[in-house]
Amino acid sequence: MNPFSVFKTALATTALAGALTGTVLAGPALAEDPIKIGALYNVTGGMSSLDGPSLKGAELAAKQVNEAGGVLGREIELIAIDTRTDQQETAKAAQRALSEGVVAGIGQSDTTFVMAAAPLFQEEGVPFVTSGATHPELPQWVGDYFFMTPFGDDDQSYAIADYVVDTLDAKTAVVWTDQSMDFTKALSTFFIERLKARGGTVLAEDSFMMGDTDFSAQIARLKAVDPAPDVVFVSAIPTEAGLSVKQIREAGLTLPVVSGDGFDTDLVATTPGPELANDVYFSTHTYRGDDRPEVTAFIEAYKDEYGIEPENAFAPLGYDALMLVVEAIKRAGVAEPDAIRDELAKTMGHKGVTGEISYTRDSMVPPKPISVISVQGGEFNVETIWRP
Repeated sequence: MNPFSVFKTALATTALAGALTGTVLAGPALAEDPIKIGALYNVTGGMSSLDGPSLKGAELAAKQVNEAGGVLGREIELIAIDTRTDQQETAKAAQRALSEGVVAGIGQSDTTFVMAAAPLFQEEGVPFVTSGATHPELPQWVGDYFFMTPFGDDDQSYAIADYVVDTLDAKTAVVWTDQSMDFTKALSTFFIERLKARGGTVLAEDSFMMGDTDFSAQIARLKAVDPAPDVVFVSAIPTEAGLSVKQIREAGLTLPVVSGDGFDTDLVATTPGPELANDVYFSTHTYRGDDRPEVTAFIEAYKDEYGIEPENAFAPLGYDALMLVVEAIKRAGVAEPDAIRDELAKTMGHKGVTGEISYTRDSMVPPKPISVISVQGGEFNVETIWRP
């Protein structure tokens, strides 16, 4: 598959104004051209179970906007490119999207891949809104043309650490970290920080890498910890999340497995199977079990469009990311990158499917409620909502 294949979600496209003696006509004719927005997602590879639903959420938002008459009388056209869970492909995709004349970009559910794309948008003065990457320092690393749809890793790590202490009544943990990803390393750092602040103890730390399929060495070391820990915190992205749960349970270990939103994937249930997918707890974006009108409307629209329930919280995050850009264009009154950036920065009280989004912090990370989900018998259930 060509990684630069462009999937256009506009219901119709308007031809560019004709050329006269080799010059493209300017003026009213160009006002009818679609507004191009880049959508960079890993729809293949290890991140596909998060990014695939995110792209579908964004495509649904674009379709709804276009059916309602578009924005400023123009349709939204998503320039969607598969970045293949590969940093080099992500950088190439960002360059391709920018060359297509996008006025903004959205995408990516992981910090490592955002950092391969968003700085290129920053250099060109084109805003980029991540739908799912959660490192709280991203806005500072990238710059003032970068915006976050989700909460930060510090908040989600604090949420699951508080649940471990307050609800699971756990005081000790072993921490496993995928050392190949910025997201997973940050998640573990903040979890350890919060657990210690709450009086807990980390008995041991271990590591693995994205793509690992055999966790027997880590499991042997986990079994050797004495006294045995109350929980094991596994900081992983989806593929390794499912595999680690499966192998921990197959080894006869029954202690709770806890994590962050990298576990918000069906792989946590399907890879181990319902008999082994038990006593798993993770923090993630508020969506499951929420009866806000934004949530119920999104679920119905998603089911109508795709014939299935939204796979996870990353589907509404993709929807929210595109709608943040759309609302900024509406307020700006023009589809120009600088004006869109200025209006994005002013976002206050945006009623997203995944919660209200306001850029009130100096860090530009929106404070959002966080769900703690349990997995028992392969079934996902909301246990509590944590608020920053």
